[in-house]
Amino acid sequence: MASRHVAFVVGAGMLALAPGGSVLASGGGGGGGGTMPSMSVPQYDPVEEYQTGMAAYQAGKYKDAARAFSNVTDVQSHNANGWYMLGMARSGAGDVKGAEKGFERAVKLDGGPVAPHRELALALVKLNQPDKAKAELAALQAKTTACGDTCPQADELKAAVAAVQQALGVVPPSASTAPPPDDARFAGIDTGDMAYVRAVSLINERRFTDALAALDKAEAVFGPHPDILTYKGYVWRKLGRLDQAEGYYRAALAEAPTHRGATEYYGELKVIRGDLAGARVMLARLEGQCAFGCPEAEDLRRWIEHGGDPAS
Repeated sequence: MASRHVAFVVGAGMLALAPGGSVLASGGGGGGGGTMPSMSVPQYDPVEEYQTGMAAYQAGKYKDAARAFSNVTDVQSHNANGWYMLGMARSGAGDVKGAEKGFERAVKLDGGPVAPHRELALALVKLNQPDKAKAELAALQAKTTACGDTCPQADELKAAVAAVQQALGVVPPSASTAPPPDDARFAGIDTGDMAYVRAVSLINERRFTDALAALDKAEAVFGPHPDILTYKGYVWRKLGRLDQAEGYYRAALAEAPTHRGATEYYGELKVIRGDLAGARVMLARLEGQCAFGCPEAEDLRRWIEHGGDPAS
């Protein structure tokens, strides 16, 4: 990854909370824009709604939190973290069936994180659906076996398996096997900033799997910020998962239509897929934003002329 590609993050520094509570890149991160929203349809900023939901959840106002997280998923329907937190808020409010639906959606959208699997299994036990809960337990046990003792999720996986086994009555309760809290999700802004900057460093080192884990931690704190979504798309692209990459680019541009990084990377993805006409549409958008030229437009133009990565 060329150093220019991280300029909109490294040059900006860290993410920060705006006075109104929404998360903003402190410079050069693309930004929002677009046409005037329809006055007949509610419009939500998913980042701001996520922060509102987290504040309400931590204050024990679970119904308010569920309302805010529902707004997040209305706008970003493919945001697994939003669905997970919607499940947590509904669970706190005593709506176990609603919580189960949120956790199930989170697992379907992103089967990697441990917490949604754990909470889905526990909700299924409460709903007297032991067979489905055992299926989630089996998935957690498979992840534990694949992980071994050295992967970053090892302790969390073992604790999750024990918690579900206890809920099913497979093993007796033990205080030592309680699942660990989601520290990143409920940590302060500084923790999210550090995770984000760490992710950028890992991307530059081409450690894409580790970068994705760091981006997950940043998103857990900030919500679906377009800079985070853009980098998730980039990482998935580098891992060869083009459909996932496209989903994140589209989500970033839905939140911030003039985000230059997302526009460029989405254009590059279209080149990779052989969709040069689509790439030129992305280039035209960049040229419309950059009256005096910008690196994103120049890079995408080179990709189109070369028919792929000019550095390859």
